[in-house]
Amino acid sequence: MPHRPWPKQSFTFGLFFFAYYGYIGVFSPYASLFFSGRGMSATEIGILLSLMQVMRIFGPNLWGWVADLSQARVQVLRFTAAAALAAFCGMFFGHSFWYFFAVMASVNLFTGAQAPLSEALMLTEMRGDLTHYGKLRLWGSVGFIAAVTAAGELLDHFGIDHMPLIAAALLALVLFASLRLRDSDHVTTAHAATSMRELLKRREVVAFFVSAFLMIAAHASLYVFYSLYLAQLGYSKTVIGMMWSLGVLAEIGFFYYQAPFFRRFGAPALLTASIAIAVLRFLLIGLGASSVIALVLAQILHAATFGAHHSASVATMQHWFSGRLQARGQALYTSIGYGLGGSFGGLGLTLIWDRLGAPAVFCAAAALALLALLAARQSFRWQALATAIR
Repeated sequence: MPHRPWPKQSFTFGLFFFAYYGYIGVFSPYASLFFSGRGMSATEIGILLSLMQVMRIFGPNLWGWVADLSQARVQVLRFTAAAALAAFCGMFFGHSFWYFFAVMASVNLFTGAQAPLSEALMLTEMRGDLTHYGKLRLWGSVGFIAAVTAAGELLDHFGIDHMPLIAAALLALVLFASLRLRDSDHVTTAHAATSMRELLKRREVVAFFVSAFLMIAAHASLYVFYSLYLAQLGYSKTVIGMMWSLGVLAEIGFFYYQAPFFRRFGAPALLTASIAIAVLRFLLIGLGASSVIALVLAQILHAATFGAHHSASVATMQHWFSGRLQARGQALYTSIGYGLGGSFGGLGLTLIWDRLGAPAVFCAAAALALLALLAARQSFRWQALATAIR
């Protein structure tokens, strides 16, 4: 097997992912406690945190369009990093709901673009060779688990009011990493479309995005309700934290060892398998959460339902989104999946939680994943047919 060289900017990409997902690891778990300390009600906190998903609908598409139109992706990434840090400084001031609403909308308008832009830059430099993609992307997972652990210790000691300081420091590191990045020459694959309009008319592309929407909507059951569900069943905070950590460690393991899996099975098989495993995972949580063994198994499956699914989705999109469409492709995936899908899943599953209870939430998530599987299989059937016609 020939040696595949690492991208020239590997260290900087790893640093960027570590800092960006480290920021997510500080802000997402502890923002609700911070806002509560500033006098926000539970409803107000829910609205403020929902802006993280809502702004993902708009921000990535806006900045992805600007980046591809200007062909200055690094400059756009640097601007969003600097603007996010400046906007986040508003967290140090103010106490009213509407003040924090404006701050959250501003911050997430810029941070929501940084993951798709950085991935577009890295994929462009890799020129379609994803051999080292997982080993670079795993630094985001490492950053998340390191930040959430370290921040918990620091905030226990110094108080929740110091959360913005830790988060701002990580955003500053994001800015530093973006200043070290450079643009690479674009390479367009043989399957890539010449325009977004042409691309979005393809039924296989539409089916792929429907699958991504449903899969990430299903995962809202975890991000919104998993900890609360386990707490209701009597599990301690220590056990709940260990379950989250186990899932992230499983994800890191897959990212590190994923290259042989892609060489042997290919992206279509891994994508459909990861969604099928998600059906099993959500059923295990919904119907078997009273068993620690079932919960451990379900969290190990995070390697497939997030790690394999994310990498296989990125590999699949390389058939369509490359060259001048790279940033917009990554942005569209983020907007449709994490923006629309995450918002839909959070809202819809909340209604089920209120009316039918926690087990029904995860059974509904399994149903969403099953629909995602059907959409993905149809996408690959149409893609094979389109390739045969060409």
